[in-house]
Amino acid sequence: MHIRATVAAVAGALALAVPAAQAADAPSGKQAFSSAAADAGAATTASTLDVTFSDMKVNSGKNIAVGTTNVVSVPVTYTVTHAADLDTGSDNFATGPLIYHGSSTDTADNLLISDDPATCTAASSTVLNCKGVITIRPADGDLFNSDAGTWGAGALAVTSDGAEKMQGGLGATKVQRYSKLTVNAGPEPVYKGKTITSTGKLSRANWEDNAYHGYTNQPVKLQFRKAGTSTYTTLKTVYSDQYGNLKATATAQYDGYWRFSFAGTTTTPAVNATGDYVDVK
Repeated sequence: MHIRATVAAVAGALALAVPAAQAADAPSGKQAFSSAAADAGAATTASTLDVTFSDMKVNSGKNIAVGTTNVVSVPVTYTVTHAADLDTGSDNFATGPLIYHGSSTDTADNLLISDDPATCTAASSTVLNCKGVITIRPADGDLFNSDAGTWGAGALAVTSDGAEKMQGGLGATKVQRYSKLTVNAGPEPVYKGKTITSTGKLSRANWEDNAYHGYTNQPVKLQFRKAGTSTYTTLKTVYSDQYGNLKATATAQYDGYWRFSFAGTTTTPAVNATGDYVDVK
């Protein structure tokens, strides 16, 4: 199991952590428990905390595109419902959001938890509205290429006496391999009625070697925008080759901008190349 188990000590004793059975499988270099968590008894069998989580929204409902080096901060909002007599002060209680790849938190092959406890405000004596951030560090090995696609969303909470609760099934999000698309149209200038050739490349992040590689055999649209207008028109669809390279031809009629456009897949976000201007004589 590949888990980035993040920990945040609260008042020197309280920590957010994955259960001990999962932490044992954490990859080398990933901190699973802080000494503060051990002091709080988190490594021993804990009682189930009587709280529930709901109304979770990950990244404002948008897909999460992750490249090869940039750290991605994912905002999460959710609600915690708890017993009226539970002490939710920061010296006793902490909660944080998580996302996981797999059918449940128990069987997930990857699970990412917020580095720090969420910030919560009381909506009533039994309800907290919480905001947290899940940080994804691709350069540190947080993701495998096989992780691209749909992830589940959830949350956890712990108290200083070792009670804890982890709940999944609170929604879904897509974690995608960041994509890039280029175009170069020519010749420049070109005579009206002659052929314009557009070349480019579709590539996406590889989370295992931290580089960009061609995305092969993908449909990509050749589009044109006449100078002085704001809308691109699709002229044809071509497919990327085994290296992600693209090539398309069209007849020169007007001055304007040429670009490639990729609609995206479940694992890779949509992307448009920056239009390349060609002057027609």
